[in-house]
Amino acid sequence: MLSCADSRVPVELIFDQSIGHIFVTRVAGNVITPKIIDSLEYGAVVLGTKILLVMGHANCGAVKAAIQGKEVPGQISALFPHIQPAVDQAGDNLEAATKANARIQATLLGESSTVIKELVKEGKLKVAAAYYDIATGSVMLLN
Repeated sequence: MLSCADSRVPVELIFDQSIGHIFVTRVAGNVITPKIIDSLEYGAVVLGTKILLVMGHANCGAVKAAIQGKEVPGQISALFPHIQPAVDQAGDNLEAATKANARIQATLLGESSTVIKELVKEGKLKVAAAYYDIATGSVMLLN
């Protein structure tokens, strides 16, 4: 699972699983980076993960900041280039941009890692995108 770092997205609770049953990586904006890919490859190859789910969530601050494009302190803006393709696709609609970002990041994950790409090709792994609605607690798989 690749999820946002936002504490309102407690993956184990959302999927009603105890600690140790879901391999979770978290980063603001649930963006694909080399270190995230390293971790997810480990989950797939070593731990035998069968599904890699990239999950965006309602009211994501990272996506919202990328939409606004304002100057921010520190290295927060380093996330923006990763999220910008979703903003370009969905405009300033936060929910649409968040869903687009999850789809784009899932696609990038499947294309950027030769290990994951091969496992998908062999039918041993699926990569999918999802959206978590904080208000309702529901998770929607995205196409």
